Amino acid sequence: MASVAGWAAASTSGAFPSLPRAVVQAFYRRMRAVAPAAVGAIERDRAGDPDRAFSDTACGRLAGSLDDAGLRALGMWTHHWCMRFYDDDTRVGRRLVREIAGRPGLGWTADEVRWMLRESFSAGPAAADRFTLPRAAAGQLPPADRPALALACWPEVEVPRQRRPEGSR
Repeated sequence: MASVAGWAAASTSGAFPSLPRAVVQAFYRRMRAVAPAAVGAIERDRAGDPDRAFSDTACGRLAGSLDDAGLRALGMWTHHWCMRFYDDDTRVGRRLVREIAGRPGLGWTADEVRWMLRESFSAGPAAADRFTLPRAAAGQLPPADRPALALACWPEVEVPRQRRPEGSR
């Protein structure tokens, strides 16, 4: 099982400049707001049928109930959780990350992408899906705001096809 160090991963030197403490604290505050619902949804989905359509799962209903900012916070929390506790038990969380990664126009910020990238690089290769969400989020940023590390230089990962959320036109 791979693990990252949370705040230490966000504030140590590496491929990306460290983020100001206030920015990272704001991320954690937003993630803590969605964490209880996320934990409950993931636990219910673990006990449920893994072949159900995403929209019929507890995670799918939770994701459908959130606005873009809430969905970004849910994605960041789930990404963080999966990077810290990556093993076979994160299957439901990884599905949630893939679903969020497939949603266009969530309004990701460059700081959010850099934070997820730092966590992904800290997790190491044992976490095979570690670049799914940050890569998809970085692809939604304007070119000038994309992290200095070119997308082409990241380890190869499959990024879900961008699709519209259910019920939108």
